[in-house]
Amino acid sequence: MQGIIYEVANPLVFALVTLCLGGGAAWMTGRAVARGWGSLVNLFTYGLLLGAGVRFLHYALFGGTMFSFHYYLVDTALLMVLAFLSFRMTRVRQMTTQYRWLYEKTGPFGWRARPGA
Repeated sequence: MQGIIYEVANPLVFALVTLCLGGGAAWMTGRAVARGWGSLVNLFTYGLLLGAGVRFLHYALFGGTMFSFHYYLVDTALLMVLAFLSFRMTRVRQMTTQYRWLYEKTGPFGWRARPGA
């Protein structure tokens, strides 16, 4: 997997920086955009910026390459998946609690109109 997903010899560095630090920030970003009733365009823009921040952390803390388009895409894709999951879960919670007479939860990522609404 080294060379495809992460560039350093130790996968723990990738897990720490990209998944723990960046993933936590992406999760909170998704929640923040959803709670502010923002759109997926906002989430996408913030994801691109967050990916650049994670690349900088790899560069500054562990001597990774700063301007590697391949690793930027890998990091950003993982962060955007986490941000979208958080966004969707928060949006489901919003719709089913604030409009409980109209919608009911169908799972962690979806809702539907209540019968008779």
